[in-house]
Amino acid sequence: MIKYAVILGDGMPDYPLDELGGMTPLQYAHTPNMDRLARIGKTGKVVTVPENMPPGSDVANLSVFGYDPIRYYTGRSPIEAVAMGIELGEDDVTFRCNLVTLSENEAYENKTMLDYSADEISTSEAAELIEELSLSLGNQNFAFYPGVSYRHLLVWRNAPDNLECTLTPPHDISGREIGEHLPAGKHSPALLNFMKESNRYIAEHPVNIKRRERGSQPANSIWLWGHGKRPYLDSFSKKYGLSGSVISAVDLIKGIGICAGLTAENVPGATGNIKTDFSSKARCALQVLHAGKDFVYVHVEAPDEAGHRGELETKIRAIEKIDQKVVQEIASGLDDFPDYRLMVLSDHPTPLSIRTHTSEAVPFCIVDKGDRSQNSQNSQGQFSEDFAAQGMFFEQGYKLMDFFISRQR
Repeated sequence: MIKYAVILGDGMPDYPLDELGGMTPLQYAHTPNMDRLARIGKTGKVVTVPENMPPGSDVANLSVFGYDPIRYYTGRSPIEAVAMGIELGEDDVTFRCNLVTLSENEAYENKTMLDYSADEISTSEAAELIEELSLSLGNQNFAFYPGVSYRHLLVWRNAPDNLECTLTPPHDISGREIGEHLPAGKHSPALLNFMKESNRYIAEHPVNIKRRERGSQPANSIWLWGHGKRPYLDSFSKKYGLSGSVISAVDLIKGIGICAGLTAENVPGATGNIKTDFSSKARCALQVLHAGKDFVYVHVEAPDEAGHRGELETKIRAIEKIDQKVVQEIASGLDDFPDYRLMVLSDHPTPLSIRTHTSEAVPFCIVDKGDRSQNSQNSQGQFSEDFAAQGMFFEQGYKLMDFFISRQR
């Protein structure tokens, strides 16, 4: 039986930077393992975000999993709700509820988005703040659910039909005044009220007083975005005839996997940032395959977080850790199996210069142990945006998984 492994480095692609001599972080980083795969495998670029859709990790990862976002996408937060085990009714609408840091001395509309992650607040601290909001603002129609770090959910039970509101991801407005990016539309007043009231209830919470004392940013407001209704995906097993697991620190990716009938593995030390236990994810992937599963999807968030925060050195280090501690270990471990296919790719670029996602095509590389045409090496090959552009091209991203799993090439 063929074993299949996908390694996805979230947000790895970028733009050329003067600080790196005109190279991208992916070109500049020391990635001998991904480069070797690019030399012996099939490379190319894939458009994971359909035209006129938002370039979020939700849309992009649906594509990579093999699901057409135009058909299946219902919003980001309901996918996360699935991963968190939240039961959703037909008329419930979920919202991603970030804990953020806003500037502190202005009227709410005049505040600035200082940090979309509240300095990557710890999960335990965040739980205290969400509990306070649940007690102070929650009711039979609105319920808060704690997640991981800054990522939480608000559920509007029995929401209005055809709910009309325009919401902006907080990572899209880092360093900008929030006024023109606040909720807008017919049903936005209730949501804006929650955001303003959250600032009143948690800005001086003991958690934030302690955070200021030790020099950390306070989580002084919630920010609502990414709304949608319960999603439905066709079974991955029925679609491809494979059993599998997803490995990620991020509820969004776990949720896509669960919706597709895959198992979401719990990995000790997985954090979703540069402090994540990269090696633990690789070990878990190989354990899953040795235990009898056919397919594993390993998602690493760290490059994306660094891109959103504008941290060049951190992004380079994250890419190098993916190469050294995930790609190397999984590629080596796959040699224990008689036959396998390995794909390395990203979901979307997260350029440091703009600190948010874009929808340009991303590089991928596929290595197939059973493909004898891969025995020759291109000594100049590199896993990068430019080198991948010389290979294949998939305009419809969801078709890449079909190509990866099918040997009819």
